[in-house]
Amino acid sequence: MAKKENSTKSFILRIDSETMGAIEAWAADEFRSTNGQLQRIIAEALRKAGRLPKKKKKTGEE
Repeated sequence: MAKKENSTKSFILRIDSETMGAIEAWAADEFRSTNGQLQRIIAEALRKAGRLPKKKKKTGEE
């Protein structure tokens, strides 16, 4: 069986109701799910902090 390249991992997040309400409203404004919005917020923060791994450039060869 081939290994998934973009696998996801589930976890439980505790967040106060005021913050969650703000995230849900933001997600709705941008036509995203709450989960999708949280992923976007986290990815953007990681990118800005220089914490995401460098992407390998495809050379067209396999």
